[in-house]
Amino acid sequence: MTQGPPRTPGLVATDLDGTLLHSDESLSPRTRAALEKAVTAGAIHVIVTGRSVQTAKPVFDDLRYDGLAVCGQGAQLYDAGAHELVAAHTIDVDAVRTVLRRLAMTIGPVHVAVARAGIAGGFHGPATMPWPWELVPLHPAGEDDLWAEPVMKAFLNHDRLPVDELAAAVRRAGNGFFEAVNAGGDLVELVPAGVTKATGLAEVAARLGCTAEGTIAFGDMPSDVPMLVWAGYGVAMANGHPEAIAVADEVAPPNDEDGVAVVLERLYGAGLPTTGGVRGEAARSSSG
Repeated sequence: MTQGPPRTPGLVATDLDGTLLHSDESLSPRTRAALEKAVTAGAIHVIVTGRSVQTAKPVFDDLRYDGLAVCGQGAQLYDAGAHELVAAHTIDVDAVRTVLRRLAMTIGPVHVAVARAGIAGGFHGPATMPWPWELVPLHPAGEDDLWAEPVMKAFLNHDRLPVDELAAAVRRAGNGFFEAVNAGGDLVELVPAGVTKATGLAEVAARLGCTAEGTIAFGDMPSDVPMLVWAGYGVAMANGHPEAIAVADEVAPPNDEDGVAVVLERLYGAGLPTTGGVRGEAARSSSG
């Protein structure tokens, strides 16, 4: 825990869902103005989200965001201005299938869907998969079809276990093959081993010439914990998961009360609202 944020952070890293955006997926005029004020003062804003590029891109367009972004819980590095995937990681499919067999023997069958690699990879899974995002289509796929192409991440759901318990069971069975995170909703997300929002943000920071010490990061879910710890100053939202709040240097007001803006205004001064809140066109592909 630090004594306070950098007086003028050089890098402002924000999660999207549950953090920067309101629950209706809008960006408030106040938050937009606070971000503009920070950028005018010399800071660089970097979005770090659990969403894949495919479902984050419409939000970037709505927010007029054209910088580097970390997507897919750290599995994708995307240049929003150039519309290019700069770097990407894929999951070890054989390892996932091994772990699924282990889980079946300990907690019973687990529902599985996948996000294919690439900008337009899409989401695939069986009809039995509980899928919480109405505006994000889940393309039908049998068990063998799921793994027919490279996979960026997998989504797991259990009929009985709460999501935190499922995440713990997956980690026990996973033996370090991959990262298993509760990113919101009732799904556990699996991404390649060693890939987190912190590793993605660190790569972006290095490309931009920024340091962890000069970074302030905002998040709300367990998937944000590595980023909050990596940053010189980590801010959790009051609406956030207890794991995020536990590691934070500060707890900001909830996302629906413009918590990000409250903190940025303290650092950079208040800005003047410019336009109305912007509605996200895509439903959440994942929180965080």
